Amino acid sequence: MPTPRTTAGTFVRHAWLIGLVAAVASSFAVSANARETVRIGYQKSSTLIALLKTQGTLEQALGKDNIDITWHEFPSGLPLLEALNVGNVDISADVADTVPIFAQAAKARLTYFAEESPSPAAQAIVVRNDSPIRQLSDLKGKKIAVTRAAGTHYLLIAALTKAGLSFSDIYPAYLSPADGRAAFENDKVDAWVTWEPFLTSVQRQLPTRTLTDGAGLASYKRYYLTSTAYAKAHPEVLKRVYEQLHLAGAWVKSHPHEAAQVLGPLWGNLDVDTVEAANAHRSYQVEPVKADQLGEQQKIADAFFNAGLLPTAVDAKDVDIWTP
Repeated sequence: MPTPRTTAGTFVRHAWLIGLVAAVASSFAVSANARETVRIGYQKSSTLIALLKTQGTLEQALGKDNIDITWHEFPSGLPLLEALNVGNVDISADVADTVPIFAQAAKARLTYFAEESPSPAAQAIVVRNDSPIRQLSDLKGKKIAVTRAAGTHYLLIAALTKAGLSFSDIYPAYLSPADGRAAFENDKVDAWVTWEPFLTSVQRQLPTRTLTDGAGLASYKRYYLTSTAYAKAHPEVLKRVYEQLHLAGAWVKSHPHEAAQVLGPLWGNLDVDTVEAANAHRSYQVEPVKADQLGEQQKIADAFFNAGLLPTAVDAKDVDIWTP
C-alpha cells in the first residue's frame, strides 16, 4: 500500500494545531503560577497584625495560594481608612470602633470582616496624681488631650455626658498618642484620654490617677475592614486573614509572656512587663461582625453628630459585612 503524501497545507494545519496546544498549555501554566499581592495597612498598635507580620505566619498562609503581601504603616486609624477608601491599600488592620463612623460620614464604602470583642478597660482618662480633678464633672473648662476619631474620643464624650457636661464645656487638644503623652507629661494639658499600650506605659512611668476607664461608658471594640470591592473580588483572601487573626488572638491570650517579648520591640522597646499588663486589658477575641450587634456603633455616631463632630448623621448599620 502506498504511503499517504503529506501536503504543504496539511503540514501547516498540523503545525498550527501544535502551536495552539502549546500556547494554551503555556497559558494555563502562567495562570497557575501567577502571583497576586494584597496590600495591608496597619498601625503600631495593631497587635495581631503586627504579630502575624513579625512571625511571617500570614505570608505562609497566603503564600500557599500564590498571594504576596506588602505592608503599609499609618500613624492612626483615620488616614488608614482613607487610604482604604481610595484604593491605596486592600485590607485594614484593627481600628477603634469610632473610626469607621467617620469613614461612613465621608461616604466611604467599606466592609467589616472581623472584630475583636469588647475591651472597656483598654482605654481610660488619666490625670496627674496631684491634679485637683477628682471627678468627671471637674473636667469642665479643662484642656484635655485626645486623639481625633480614636476610641478614646468617644470615651471622652460618654464621660462628659455622664457628668452632665457637653463637649463644648472642655477644650480638646487633638494630639497623636506620642504628642499627647508629651503634653501630659509636661503639664500642657489637664488630662489625657488614651488606650493601650500607652495607658499602662504612662501609669507605670508617671504618678497618675485614673479618672475612669471605659467600663459602663464605652465597650471599645476593634474592627477589621476592607473595601467593598475587594471583599467581593477576594473572599478567599479574607478567609485566610480571618483564620490567622483568630489563631493569633488565641495565642496572645494563652502565651502572654511570649507575646509581650515579641511586641515590646515593635512598641518602642516597651519592657515585657508593661506589654503583658497592657495586653491583659484587651480581649483579642476575633469574631465575625453581626449587623444586629452594631448598636453601640449607632450610639457613637449619634454622639459625634450631636457634638458637632460629624457633618451629617450616620446610619451605623448602613455598611457591608463579610462573614467567614
